[in-house]
Amino acid sequence: MSDVLGELRNALPEARVITDPDVMDGYRRDQTPTVFAGKPLCVVVAHATADVAATLAWAQEHGVPVVPRGGGTSLAGGATATDGCVVLSTARMTTIREVDQANEVAVAEAGVINADLDRAAAEHGLMYAPDPSSYEISTIGGNLATNAGGLRCVKYGVTRDSVLGLEVVLAGGRVLRTGRRTVKGVTGYDLTSLFVGSEGTLGVITSATLRLRPRPATYPKTMAAGFDSFAAAARAVTAILAARIRPSLLELMDRATLRAIDDWKHTGFGQDIQALLIAQDDSDNAERGTERMRELSLAEGAVMADVSASDDESRQLLDLRRLAAPAVQRLGVILVEDVCVPRTRLPEMVERIERAASRHEVFIATVAHAGDGNLHPVFVFEPGLPEVPPAVWAAADEVFRAALDLGGTLTGEHGVGMIKRRWLADELGSESMAVHHAIKAALDPVGILNPGKAI
Repeated sequence: MSDVLGELRNALPEARVITDPDVMDGYRRDQTPTVFAGKPLCVVVAHATADVAATLAWAQEHGVPVVPRGGGTSLAGGATATDGCVVLSTARMTTIREVDQANEVAVAEAGVINADLDRAAAEHGLMYAPDPSSYEISTIGGNLATNAGGLRCVKYGVTRDSVLGLEVVLAGGRVLRTGRRTVKGVTGYDLTSLFVGSEGTLGVITSATLRLRPRPATYPKTMAAGFDSFAAAARAVTAILAARIRPSLLELMDRATLRAIDDWKHTGFGQDIQALLIAQDDSDNAERGTERMRELSLAEGAVMADVSASDDESRQLLDLRRLAAPAVQRLGVILVEDVCVPRTRLPEMVERIERAASRHEVFIATVAHAGDGNLHPVFVFEPGLPEVPPAVWAAADEVFRAALDLGGTLTGEHGVGMIKRRWLADELGSESMAVHHAIKAALDPVGILNPGKAI
């Protein structure tokens, strides 16, 4: 392949192509430890759209698979290298090309870190609403590829709800621009939505035109309520939403998660309660909203419920929620799942997860973007095993099928990646699968884009 790699080097500026095995090793894996990572042929570190286009043109000509990669934070194996592929990194494409205050729009390249875009918007009194837990390290390109969500989804929606247009490089190197800068526009097919969530299987997103929103004038008020069961906390979520309150955040953590955080950070939570609900209201009527959520939590059996007395207390509670993933990760190898059900079925889904854990004797710690019905059951098992234990897969299978039984979905924000492909047809059905494959074949006829992922 030396001559072929020489062609790629000649097509790109100097030092864009990496073949050093030690350096490439840092690009092979994402944050999905349960997925085997292959050995890439090379890594391309793109600095501009032209680099991506040249790489995809070369790859199609020579039939070389391409695995796009942003910050490497995928939890479904979506950015895991396959043998003989080119890992195409967009992490160096970090320019925020524009922040248009008047029209509440930003144009950002794929490698811009989510939190950096939000900070840039804040300078203009605006915010970028999507905020996945990895917002300090995940990139806009990766967020777009998986249609990432986050803590504020209950009010502001997932990534797709903040996208107006895209710049995408197709297989073969053609550059496609979709969407527009206007809030409204229905000319042609909605190609923007097609690429958002496509996990790099239809094209490589290089920049996006994104909707910004007015930033709340003050830090959101926060309510925390403790319950003697996770199911009771889920019922409180249903009551809050039925009362037509519009929280900007509605998060739920079970006892296992709280204990993991307490063992690590000595927070004091998790000793006397089985679940913790954290809610925020960023509206002009935040005091009334949080007080009403406190009242409803108590009515549903909360053993404690308080509203933050200061911005510092609010931030501390939010920081507690963000500690969930790293705290549980300290307990062993984790398989992080991401099912979503209609919000009224949340209590039932919680009970189904608990039954699966008990039946298969598997440790599961669960957190939830409760206002969306989006649960993250985290399956924990001992390190050093050659593969995921059968009991873990059996429990995961039961959880996935429970979500589908309750009218839900296999994934609310992490994507299918490699982890969930075996269940995909159960949700989509044969006709939908056929349409997916037809679209894939039309846009990627040689099949070079992120093969083995998403579909």
